Amino acid sequence: MSKPFMMTLEQTAGMTTREFAYRRLRKTIMVGDIRPGEALTIRGIADAMDISPTPVREALRQLSSEGALKVLDNRRIVVPHMTPERLGELIALRSTLEQHAARRAVAHITERQIDELVALDKAQDEAILNNDNVGALVLNHAFHRTIYQAHPEQMIMPMVESVWLQLGPFLRIAMEHVAELYRVDRHQEAIAALRKRDEVAVAQAIHADIREGIGGFDREAIVNLLRMSA
Repeated sequence: MSKPFMMTLEQTAGMTTREFAYRRLRKTIMVGDIRPGEALTIRGIADAMDISPTPVREALRQLSSEGALKVLDNRRIVVPHMTPERLGELIALRSTLEQHAARRAVAHITERQIDELVALDKAQDEAILNNDNVGALVLNHAFHRTIYQAHPEQMIMPMVESVWLQLGPFLRIAMEHVAELYRVDRHQEAIAALRKRDEVAVAQAIHADIREGIGGFDREAIVNLLRMSA
């Protein structure tokens, strides 16, 4: 079996090999570079990262507990297939968590951070125009993360990123097969609401961004996307 593609990640000073394996594999799954149903092995991942199998095994165990991976009877590891029911649950959870996080950030976000959001949104638009789906996903995560982490005591990001992790592979497929996921730039609405310190408008923009994007697919569209990705 060939080595799976792995997103790059710098192993900073103090980062253990286990943490490095976990973060790199997590990043790869979150942007959909490992497809649902694609079989992986501990040895293949270890070879791709040029590390020993032990930290990979530990990283896989953690990612499996987070719902990002599934261990099969033959000891192969796969990203779980998405179902309409699972997608609906994840979208509802994402909307609830992120509206809460956005509201809590309003009183703390600075004008400099809002300017960063403008730059991130512009960069994401350019990535989409250039058909850079990975770049667009990374920038979208950065946009939302910048808002939510503006709250100095936020505790919600691990939960939010757990949902992103489970949605990533399907969202990547959707971006490859759907020409236009968003008809209205809800990021611009969120930015305007943040400048006005309007908690309600920020939450509404985040909710619309989620619901009109990946959450806007009906059951038939989801089934068709899954069929095309098989």
